[in-house]
Amino acid sequence: MQTSTENAGAPLFAAGHVIPIAMWDFSWLERRWPGAGYEDWDRALDELAERGYEAVRIDAYPHLLAANFDREWELLPCWNTQDWGAPSRCRVRPGPALVKFIQACAARNIRVGLSTWFRRDVDNIRTHVTTPLRHADAWLGVLERLAGEGLLQALLYVDLCNEWTHSEWAPIFHNPPQYAPDEWDSPPSLAWLNTALALVRERFPSLPLTVSTNTRPWRYGEVDVSAFDFIEAHLWMASANTSDFYKRAGYAYELFDPKGYDNLARHGEALYRSDPGHWLGLLKNIITKTADASRAADRPLATTEGWSVVDYKDWPLLDWGWVKEGCEFGVDAALATGRWRAMCTSNFCGPQFRGMWRDTEWHRRLTGRMRVMTAAG
Repeated sequence: MQTSTENAGAPLFAAGHVIPIAMWDFSWLERRWPGAGYEDWDRALDELAERGYEAVRIDAYPHLLAANFDREWELLPCWNTQDWGAPSRCRVRPGPALVKFIQACAARNIRVGLSTWFRRDVDNIRTHVTTPLRHADAWLGVLERLAGEGLLQALLYVDLCNEWTHSEWAPIFHNPPQYAPDEWDSPPSLAWLNTALALVRERFPSLPLTVSTNTRPWRYGEVDVSAFDFIEAHLWMASANTSDFYKRAGYAYELFDPKGYDNLARHGEALYRSDPGHWLGLLKNIITKTADASRAADRPLATTEGWSVVDYKDWPLLDWGWVKEGCEFGVDAALATGRWRAMCTSNFCGPQFRGMWRDTEWHRRLTGRMRVMTAAG
């Protein structure tokens, strides 16, 4: 059995090139009904490898596993407008499933990045995580269990929370009123993260650790992020310039109301086509700022969600062509900076997004560019 103090996990940057990574979030477990995309993990992972991906980022449900590793949990939907996760209640056993899934990844040399969206169950167990100590303890329980299964070498890294300070994904922390809710870089926020990261690192010193964010990436170069082994910044054209693209398209991240997608279907592509140089320029600007911040912080970058639009799906009047165009631009712009060690092609690189997934050659073209690009020093 591998102990927690041994070299835990494959080093994030050992590949020597930019690692193509896909985000399968909580969909890997919650979308397993017939036709949902993940009912056959072997097939889904084979298709992932066929498209050139070498890693996958998933939800490990640490708060649930800390309460009971083996039990079944009933989860509430966070939306019914999106194709990530289940659009209604579902029942899952994340502990045994996590072991089995990582074993399937390891058999294919696909490394696993662990994260958490702190999914809400019917008893709202996530409210038990009230301190950075409990935050770290939840993760330590998961990692010790995986160590006992001999699976630490299959891990790429651990992201202690998806998009930290987001009200849905990080409900365990709230900024004091003098700070904006999205200020992941506030002193109280950084104090929490520094404590949690240090506690996990003490037990697993060789496992790369971070906390992902989706706002204010330039701040990485202005605050002390030495506790982060790398920066995991989520960057999109649609969220640049205070989400100007979505505002003009009439999309407001509606969770249970179809009007946002109705507006996006009517206006999204036309808005982009009216001035692609402007919109792609916004994306390039935020990529450049993030790369500059990573240099100032002396921390390499990874992006597992990003590039064109944040939300999209297979739907009437929603064409994937312009979305793929923006994503390809983002990949190339990020690669050109030389700062990225791992990156996605979009946040739709999963089998439930059939219109995107079936274009195997598009995926292979972009992941191929990553694999020939030497990773940042």
